Amino acid sequence: MSGLFYLGEVTHEEKNAWILGFAAVASYAVYLVLVLGRAGGRPLAEVPYVAALLWTVGTSIVATIVLSIVVAIVSKDGAKDQRDHEIGRLGEHVGHSFVVIGAVAALLLAMAEAPHFWIANVIYLAFTLSALLGSIARIFAYRKGFQPW
Repeated sequence: MSGLFYLGEVTHEEKNAWILGFAAVASYAVYLVLVLGRAGGRPLAEVPYVAALLWTVGTSIVATIVLSIVVAIVSKDGAKDQRDHEIGRLGEHVGHSFVVIGAVAALLLAMAEAPHFWIANVIYLAFTLSALLGSIARIFAYRKGFQPW
């Protein structure tokens, strides 16, 4: 398990997976703290959430891009090889499955005429889970081995 968190000599793509995973978790945690802090005993569907959602998503995107650029400048990795492409594809497949699950959940909430708050939040949660679990799949593939089928 200790080898899982070792970041000494890792590829640029693995570093990007770590960055994306941490950014997704951090931004969603900040969002939850902001929204739950504004609730003040009223129903969550009545809490103003749009600005917090937009700021946390936007900040996460910008932070991910900036950190990826910094890592690319500092890193002395070579070009992506076939293994990197296959691992990236695995992470995308895992991540996209949660986007689909979130879209179906949002569709069901819309058909049930749920408040916009719940629809937006299930989509945000799906995007967060997509980024996090896609990153975890990539990291495990790099750390524990990858067997393309």
